Amino acid sequence: MSALLEVSGVSVTFDGFRAINNLSFSIGPAELRAIIGPNGAGKTTFMDIVTGKTRPDQGAVLWGDRAISLLSLSEAQIARAGIGRKFQRPTVFEDQSVTENLIMALKANRGPFAVLGWRPRAADMDRVAALANEVGLADALPRKAGELSHGQKQWLEIGMLLAQEPKLLLVDEPAAGMTLAEREHTTRLLVDLARTRAVVVVEHDMEFVRRLNCKVTVLHEGSVLAEGSLDHVTQNPDVIDVYLGRG
Repeated sequence: MSALLEVSGVSVTFDGFRAINNLSFSIGPAELRAIIGPNGAGKTTFMDIVTGKTRPDQGAVLWGDRAISLLSLSEAQIARAGIGRKFQRPTVFEDQSVTENLIMALKANRGPFAVLGWRPRAADMDRVAALANEVGLADALPRKAGELSHGQKQWLEIGMLLAQEPKLLLVDEPAAGMTLAEREHTTRLLVDLARTRAVVVVEHDMEFVRRLNCKVTVLHEGSVLAEGSLDHVTQNPDVIDVYLGRG
């Protein structure tokens, strides 16, 4: 199986600090992966590189069947190519309903000129209903996003990303600030999403990572320190030394 995303020998330095150091990473087309590591390990910079926010000093980032170089594309082009990113803090339109948030996400998919006279059709409303159902917000469609719980806002934002039909979803610390029930729902959601697309979860919470039951990549000082199941990597002496043994 060829990789959907292939990062090879990537390095990036900020003001003399090497944030990413000869990083190589790949993920398949329908795979769930967790990325863990201490603060400053390069987790956020890795996502910044994949989404085009940061340009590496060297290395290659290849995407899809045709191995397109993401380094030659803008952030907007990368998003259109099928890479969606969910930041730690949910960014939803608080004064708009769940339905309106999802409609806006569909609309954003249509290009600047097509949007001007755009009105949602029956098929669009069906898609909104399907997205809400997929993320667990079918009962909340008329509610304002600002009234939702923290967890529900996270699911709404995932729904808005799904409206753009990404092939890869990058999700930053989804479990932070959630109740136990919300965390369980989020676990199921991410596992389900990874059946049909690649999902990369950056997370500090080991218990949440264990529930995901997926391959884990440990970053340290900008490169891969260990990779494998959570049990495998947490028994690695280097991982214990730099990450788990602290605090």
